[in-house]
Amino acid sequence: MTNTPTPIETYKRALSAATRALSGERGVDVGFGGEVAGVVARSNSEGEVETQIVLPLPPTQPTLGAIAKSRGEADALALRIALHDADVYAKNLPNPGPALAIYEALEQARVEALGAQVMDGIGDNIYAAQDARARRRGFHNPDLEQKDAPLAEAVGVMAREIFTGRPSPGGTKGLMKAWRDYISELGGDALTALSKSVDNQAAFSELSQDLLRAFDMGEELADIEQSEDEDEEAREDEQNPNNATDQQDEQDQGEAQMAQADALDEDQDHTDIVDADEFEGDGTEGDQVPDPSQRPSDLSNAPAPYSYFTNSHDEVIRAEDLCELDELERLRTYLDGHMKSLTSVIARLANRLQRRLMAQQQRSWSFDLEEGVLDTARLTRIITDPTSPLTYKEEKQMEFRDTVVSILLDNSGSMRGRPIMMAAVCADILARTLERCAVKCEILGFTTRAWKGGASFQDWLAADKPAAPGRLNDLRHIIYKAADMPWRRAKNNLGLMMREGLLKENIDGEALEWAAARLNARPEQRKILMVISDGAPVDDATQSRNKSGILEQHLHQVIDKLETRSEVELIAIGINHDVTRWYSRAVTITDVEELGGVMTEKLAELFAEKPKDRRRR
Repeated sequence: MTNTPTPIETYKRALSAATRALSGERGVDVGFGGEVAGVVARSNSEGEVETQIVLPLPPTQPTLGAIAKSRGEADALALRIALHDADVYAKNLPNPGPALAIYEALEQARVEALGAQVMDGIGDNIYAAQDARARRRGFHNPDLEQKDAPLAEAVGVMAREIFTGRPSPGGTKGLMKAWRDYISELGGDALTALSKSVDNQAAFSELSQDLLRAFDMGEELADIEQSEDEDEEAREDEQNPNNATDQQDEQDQGEAQMAQADALDEDQDHTDIVDADEFEGDGTEGDQVPDPSQRPSDLSNAPAPYSYFTNSHDEVIRAEDLCELDELERLRTYLDGHMKSLTSVIARLANRLQRRLMAQQQRSWSFDLEEGVLDTARLTRIITDPTSPLTYKEEKQMEFRDTVVSILLDNSGSMRGRPIMMAAVCADILARTLERCAVKCEILGFTTRAWKGGASFQDWLAADKPAAPGRLNDLRHIIYKAADMPWRRAKNNLGLMMREGLLKENIDGEALEWAAARLNARPEQRKILMVISDGAPVDDATQSRNKSGILEQHLHQVIDKLETRSEVELIAIGINHDVTRWYSRAVTITDVEELGGVMTEKLAELFAEKPKDRRRR
């Protein structure tokens, strides 16, 4: 008897075959799982790079709209593989920040427009996927403001309008209402010029720089412009060798003038003479060259030490202070309704964790002690052997009961949708389970108060834009459940994560420091911090006004400090994001449905560890 494939299995096979054909690569693998579609590059056992397209699972009873959405997501990724040249793309890549986000949005709009020009069906599918994505992110809200809507998203939508001649989907109504006039006024001509070069990626990439400059993002293109100037000078030198000779003569003449000026300065002021014992450099007498390890390293390209421009607008706030109680109850009901089918599965996993913890709570005693609690079971010795002394017993200390667990949730915009729902429900059930086992648990969240900087960014503008300002956004650290708060009082607070407009950007390093500081202030001997995130730290305002890597470097420093010089036991769970390159104890999941199981298993592993194992780790 042969197994007849279900309609969903047949659809998945057909979609996989069509996606491979459109990508132009037979070897590309198409998988299903997770919430967000994406392309993953992995190295196989032979060191070869394999490309995999990951698509969300289609619903068991799909509608026509759901089918068009899934086909559109697959078509967009396949077109990216087929029509995108990574080398050309990287040539004009801006520095991390808003410019990079716009540059990426333009390139994706380009490849999707090319596909829509060839096949109308592809255009319809991508249109449906774009509409669904916009509605999922709340871009259909007519009251949306610019601070709640990324400029890069609006640029991508408007670029598709101009490139394809098709109006924007209804799901982007609020987004375009907030940004359309701004984009048309500053970048309308540049977008029109780009529409004439969609079939030439090299020309398109160069013209994209004009649009970024129109948005006053030229600072993020400084490295590109400098390299272009150097290339131009090199070409001129090759074409005119005499030009290079003239430049060398000018340089020698300038050095001679500088030497004369230095000599004149030396005659005028002898207080600037440096003692030979204080001089550090390449010695000449006896070949006394300093130890290379003592020489200052070249840190010209390294990010400056982490700092913030101002922290006067940061806030640490309780969830109940961010929202009215009636709305919290409504949001909690909404959360329970969407996750009702999943709650029972996570609850079973939590019950398994509870049984494992309770098994370690069996009372254990030490007997035949000289002091402690009188051992009544040995009182018969007084009659049988009156000369024997009384014996005492003492209950052994159970280490795991003196424990506090902190669950730190990434509340960034990329977690919107099912990932944040899943994280909220899992944290809720784990907190309830740990409370039954007499283990304290707190639930925290971190985000920012605004997109692209808030009041901090405005203060920086008012201060005439000093260089290297550090962090330029207002932190928002949320306490959903304090460690000493009973679960029944904190239950509704977790519904706040469903509130529209709460999830913005994420600055992980300072959030980790905040959560660890709260743990270190606790009296418990053992402190566990579990971080759940779906991406690296991102804050457009900070990354665009500082050297690249400032947030990532700070996160590395904080993790290193917590893992090597702190009593806090740190563990991280990444959702569709490889956190193993940040944390030494970490796990990455590609399907958000796995989150509950991974959280319970990792906590069970931590509680099962022997004290000496923890010290060794």
